Amino acid sequence: SVWGAAKPFTFESVPLSMATDGIVVPKGYCWAVLAAWGDPINGKFPVISYDVINTPEQQAKQFGMHHDGCAFFPDQGSSSKGLWVVNHEYTDDGLLHPDGMKNWSLEKVRKSQAAHGVTIAHIQKDEKGSWQVVSGPYTRRITGYTPCAISGPAAGSKYLQTASDPKGRLALGTINNCANGVTPWGTYLTCEENINGYFVKKGKVSKEEQRIGINAKGFGYRWEEFDDRFNVDLNPNEPNRFGWVVEIDPRNPDQAPIKRTALGRFKHEGAEVTLAKDGRVVVYMGDDQRGEYVYRYVSKNKYQSNQPELNRTLLDEGTLSVAQFSDNGEGRWIPLVFGQNGLTPENGFADQAYILVEARLAADQVKATPLDRPEWVAVHPTSKDVYVAL
Repeated sequence: SVWGAAKPFTFESVPLSMATDGIVVPKGYCWAVLAAWGDPINGKFPVISYDVINTPEQQAKQFGMHHDGCAFFPDQGSSSKGLWVVNHEYTDDGLLHPDGMKNWSLEKVRKSQAAHGVTIAHIQKDEKGSWQVVSGPYTRRITGYTPCAISGPAAGSKYLQTASDPKGRLALGTINNCANGVTPWGTYLTCEENINGYFVKKGKVSKEEQRIGINAKGFGYRWEEFDDRFNVDLNPNEPNRFGWVVEIDPRNPDQAPIKRTALGRFKHEGAEVTLAKDGRVVVYMGDDQRGEYVYRYVSKNKYQSNQPELNRTLLDEGTLSVAQFSDNGEGRWIPLVFGQNGLTPENGFADQAYILVEARLAADQVKATPLDRPEWVAVHPTSKDVYVAL
């Protein structure tokens, strides 16, 4: 066999039980909650109260709702303490507020936004070997209204400019943070997925808006009632500022999160980072919706382990491609580059910024292969084989 002899499982399997409402692990294993929604990110306060209204300011100091992708960044020379970075994909507002969505208000919108995003928390093992959240200098929340820099080819373009940000280089917030990635230079990549559900447009929907899923109802978050950013009739470019891979330096609280436009805009589910043989950075990404595509980004320059400053632009300069598969099992990567493969003004593609903002339309144009909800991508650490979860 190519994979060698199969290794048997070394644990006793768990019996199937539809009646068990809980977590069941094999004999000899245990489980514990490290941090739940509402737990204080510094391990101390403010503690959540489920029967009174916690303020948006309190929620912004607590773990957000519905954890998703996460990563551990160990302290140097240690395996028992470090930073835990966690995505918070969405909110269940019926639980977030004691009276649910009754008496909807700006205060509730802000709390919902505060429960989205990312948590950076210090964790360590105690003397009993259990992990605990502890206080530390890098503890912080990134929420649905945290200022985020916009970088790469689409930054500053007319597609990202708004009345509140005429330069198109500073977005407020990151939302629907699903899967993730980790770079060789120690940063965290959080992926914005179903961003369309937060926006509402009552007027005629353009082909670009339709392609990303903007409609008259959204997912029922009702943010647009008190935050005009999410009213597309009033702010048509605001949706273009979401749907990106966002880079976060866990150990630099002074560095704003950065939305990396070179990696394309779609419903991101993961950003698997690896290095090519020549040292360039490769990022594999899935667009998590039925009939969507798998993408690959390859940096222009090489990763330099001893020159961290040079690595800061590796996700800004490179080539985004999309996968096209054939019936015989072979495939190829088609570059999404202005002027190539039909991505021209004659076909409605004005420039590279538009191609990246409307990556789905560009992938349609080059006849990429639709897949059954491409989600996480993983690269084998030794063989470098690439696996896609569908």
